[in-house]
Amino acid sequence: MKHFTVIIPAGGSGQRFGSPQPKQFVTISGIPLLHHTLRIFESCPRISRILVALSTPVDVLPISWPFDPPRIRAVCCAGATRAITVANALEHLAAELSSEDWVLVHDAARPCLTTEALERLLDQLSTDTVGGLLAIPVSDTLKRQSSEQRVAQTIDRQQLWAAQTPQMFRFAPLRRALQRHPDATDESSAMEAEGLAPRLVLGEITNLKITYPADLQLAQILLEARHAHRSGI
Repeated sequence: MKHFTVIIPAGGSGQRFGSPQPKQFVTISGIPLLHHTLRIFESCPRISRILVALSTPVDVLPISWPFDPPRIRAVCCAGATRAITVANALEHLAAELSSEDWVLVHDAARPCLTTEALERLLDQLSTDTVGGLLAIPVSDTLKRQSSEQRVAQTIDRQQLWAAQTPQMFRFAPLRRALQRHPDATDESSAMEAEGLAPRLVLGEITNLKITYPADLQLAQILLEARHAHRSGI
């Protein structure tokens, strides 16, 4: 039986979002953004455990914590970078996971992941030798700017993909890669630095990451539409 563990790094400050509190704690339809994200994995029976990496203990969070261990746990282990945070979370799990167990890392600020995309990732990567990530082919024309913020170059978008999460790798190789590359901006880049080639699994454009206030409004529209569809409204 394959074991799938999810790590949610949720210790960031969200400076670009411009809120007095970290964006993972702002509400969408009255529910904290982080809770929306956790519910995605909580509803998937194939997920064995979910670990949330925080910068403060649960009892001082600005939100309630309705999740019960052992399946969902919160640990105060956030570091200075995403890679360090995930590495710390892996150390916390070291006694529970075997080297071949799968670990999925998902952004706390991606609350619109669908069950279909998650299942597609699990299905396509569970027998892969490396692992991989959700991503979507780039459709926009890309421009590189000059120092004067003018177009310096148009970049060929052929074969370019925009990385998303979850990103899914086996415990031991991921742990080693993040220890060696603490400045990696995502798990895939740490694995790439080890000479490995993660597999790209087709994601969804709606799997957006909340970065700016306008993103929150779009996420609310998506989540409310899905809720209405499930409710038959």
